[in-house]
Amino acid sequence: MSDPVNIYEIGSPEFNAFFKRMRERADTGGSPTGDVNSRLLARVRESGDNELIQFAEHFFEGLHPFAEATVERVLDLVSKHGDAALTQLTRVFDSYPLTSATIRVSQKDLDALALKADPELLEVCRRDVLPRLTRFHERQKQESWQIEEKGGGVGIRVQPLQRVALYVPGGKAFYPSSLMMSAVPARVAGVREIAVFTPPGALEQTPLMAALLKELGISEVYRLGGAQAIAAAAFGTEKVARVDKIVGPGSEFVALAKRMVFGRVDIDNVAGPSEVVVLFDGSANAAWVAADMLAQAEHDELAAAVGVTDSAEAAQAVVAQLARQLAGLPREATARRSLQNFGGIVVAPSMGFGIRFADTLAPEHLEILTEQAEQHAAQVKNAGAIFVGPYAPEAFGDYCAGPNHVLPTVGTARFASALSVGDFLRQVSIIRGSAELLAAHRQAIVKLARAEGLEAHARSVELRS
Repeated sequence: MSDPVNIYEIGSPEFNAFFKRMRERADTGGSPTGDVNSRLLARVRESGDNELIQFAEHFFEGLHPFAEATVERVLDLVSKHGDAALTQLTRVFDSYPLTSATIRVSQKDLDALALKADPELLEVCRRDVLPRLTRFHERQKQESWQIEEKGGGVGIRVQPLQRVALYVPGGKAFYPSSLMMSAVPARVAGVREIAVFTPPGALEQTPLMAALLKELGISEVYRLGGAQAIAAAAFGTEKVARVDKIVGPGSEFVALAKRMVFGRVDIDNVAGPSEVVVLFDGSANAAWVAADMLAQAEHDELAAAVGVTDSAEAAQAVVAQLARQLAGLPREATARRSLQNFGGIVVAPSMGFGIRFADTLAPEHLEILTEQAEQHAAQVKNAGAIFVGPYAPEAFGDYCAGPNHVLPTVGTARFASALSVGDFLRQVSIIRGSAELLAAHRQAIVKLARAEGLEAHARSVELRS
């Protein structure tokens, strides 16, 4: 069997092709959906439900076979038809018999599902995870402030958003950790209304999520996933009140929907596929490097796991470990495909060159397993999160290190940051005037207003003289 990943020397034609492939991961809207649409329509027709068949045929009729077109049509339907569209879309895409009455999870159902959670796992979250997340995010709190001057003053009032939506993804797996990572900063910020959207069946398959919702004091939960969940949160329906902001990672359809509704509501970011870059040298434990790359690759087939080193010998050792550890991995097929698509070991002429390459990728996660890990970490400019040293695997950050694991992806770490308490706050400027303060600045205001041709502005100040 061939090696699970290739080794690329920076500057080679093979490296250039690999780098191009990595950059193209950032493209959104281009994923073809023709085959998926055909399978969905065939499944609906097999149901024998004439009303659903008519809805699905109308939905897919003339639909451009790309994800962006699907999302646009979903948003349009939900904005126009509300709950009726949500129930039909969920039956088409999730094959779940959603009704208007079951869009929101009842308190009775939430309580019953919470009782099914593994008590030991719930206790781990109570004792270890939630306290660490809360302690870290408490440090991100922001305070209002005021500068007093001449009987007046200026300042900032920091206040929480009133209502937010937390999207908790599902599909191939369900992630209670994502619920905690989104909910903790929202609670620390003081958000009054927190609504959780998660695909139908998520709570039934992962009762821990129901137990955590109760632990977090969240009772507004909707059985909605994909673009239709984002549409419901952004537009509102009969059963779902619109929100001020939507946060949380999700599929390509979720990411596209968030991008399209931005402006009507705020969003945290447009998340792409997950990724890790592991910077390592000859001192690194090859088995540990390989294990951390596989921890990323098992997420999904679009995940990227890239090693960067200045040692060809170390690169070969990691490739051998990847082959050894892949065998028998529960998600071996997914991890293997991920490594084939977007995995690789890049050999740089020096560690400094490797750091510059990592900066160019601006990865979501950057691990540094080198003898001079602290010094190398200080040289990195672009990364969502930096994991310093051999005892800081990405998995630590994913679950309970403290910082948020909702991070910028596919190069957006050049300008974006991890989800934080600040994402759930607004800063309102406060300007308190006084006769003395306004008089002191009268001339500057009047001159600037007239220079810009805004005479009414100037007169509004002169009248107060």
